[in-house]
Amino acid sequence: MARVIVLVIDSFGIGHAPDAEDFGDVGANTFASIANTYFDATQQAIALPHLTSMGLVKACQHASGSIFPHQGVETFKGAHGYAAEISTGKDTPSGHWEMTGVPVLFDWGYFTNKSDSFPDDLLAKINTATGYAGVLGNCHASGTSIITSLGEQHIQTGLPICYTSADSVFQVAAHEEHFGLDNLYRYCETVRGLLDEYNIGRVIARPFIGDNAQNFERTGNRRDFSVLPPAKTVLDKLVSAGGEVISVGKISDIFAHQGISQATKATGIEALLNATLDHISSAPNNSLIFTNLVNFDQDFGHRRDPIGYAQALEAFDVRIPDIINEMHLDDLLFLTADHGCDPTWHGSDHTREYVPVLAYHHNIDSINLGERQSFADLGQTIAELFKLEPMAYGKSFLSALNFKE
Repeated sequence: MARVIVLVIDSFGIGHAPDAEDFGDVGANTFASIANTYFDATQQAIALPHLTSMGLVKACQHASGSIFPHQGVETFKGAHGYAAEISTGKDTPSGHWEMTGVPVLFDWGYFTNKSDSFPDDLLAKINTATGYAGVLGNCHASGTSIITSLGEQHIQTGLPICYTSADSVFQVAAHEEHFGLDNLYRYCETVRGLLDEYNIGRVIARPFIGDNAQNFERTGNRRDFSVLPPAKTVLDKLVSAGGEVISVGKISDIFAHQGISQATKATGIEALLNATLDHISSAPNNSLIFTNLVNFDQDFGHRRDPIGYAQALEAFDVRIPDIINEMHLDDLLFLTADHGCDPTWHGSDHTREYVPVLAYHHNIDSINLGERQSFADLGQTIAELFKLEPMAYGKSFLSALNFKE
């Protein structure tokens, strides 16, 4: 039985989606913006030979009509398409759940006030349940800027830094040594239990280290406390059928650890790819290796750093042959994204975009998958491959890949 590897290039959109106007994101294009800004700054076209040969640039051009500077390649081998999202939000859980066959068709709750974001009664419940006298922050904020502005006060007072964003999240930043990592996790678990009536998707623990505002930095010990998907995902079905689902990075947190056989944490794109390679070398047949490359989003998209994003993409592209060379003859590789996060767009939030759908196996030709109406097409394709009960949403494109075990 074949194995499947899914690499999620977190936040890598390739052009504004059909409903982008509803989100104020008409004109956003993460990939094109990165390529154009990189060329303007360096007078060098972005070099992604392996991704380009799999059809990434073609997918972006078909999705958005964008023409941008990139180093061309002569040979193409891989399936390429672009997918729209039908979930109501442009957040991480919605994107991941939809790609595993369960779109979010309800509205998340949000803390919309830019300041005094959290209701007084909620804060009172949190303080009572956790034993803390209050919180710092209580606003919309960038995770890096808020620890710079409030980190020293946090150390002095011992109060957690609580903030949110345009996503359905309650985020808690705290110093790993002064507040304690385990204490931060316990605090977040307690808050998670108080948010059901608000329909908030995630509580995110954001630990940091450093001595003062000049050297505070977040660590890789982030943890997401998510609600469960509203229905069984293709991950659940694969595990129930006796298969293995191997999570690398924050995937297990996104799915509230449901439908996961084993989970591996790692910090940084290189470490995440190395962990993925380790699993490819050892995973049994009938396995799904599911990796989220969060740093593209948190380090470059949200921080509005298109040059850093471009350089990270080039470094990632160099590692793709490592992945391909480790694949068995009957393995199937997918590369996609969960939303956009155009680093040249206003604000610091996600952008509503098409995402790439790239597929590769050793005997594949150049195949145009065209526009996919839902991220759920990926989950349906995986369900068909593993001969699972079909998902309620999505249209499989397995037959188009000419894939034979």
